[in-house]
Amino acid sequence: MGYRKPSVLSARIINCLQTILELEPMLRSIDSGQLLLSEFKTLKAFLKEMDAIALDEDDVERIETATERFLQELRIPVARSRDDAPKNMTLQ
Repeated sequence: MGYRKPSVLSARIINCLQTILELEPMLRSIDSGQLLLSEFKTLKAFLKEMDAIALDEDDVERIETATERFLQELRIPVARSRDDAPKNMTLQ
């Protein structure tokens, strides 16, 4: 079976999911992130099945909005985890 180019709608959702999945290493560093990491398996599975999912503009807009809210919600915990990181570490 050959490669199928994703539709514009599925490409937009793939972009959202990949953006969230790229946060996995950062989420490991914050306390509340551990709760979210268990959901990453579901996101990865969903990403693999994108070709089989029928999408419409409203669905995509809801996912984009939810992704934006999720990223905004992470700003404070991420900033706190950076503030809590040791400041005087020496690299060797």
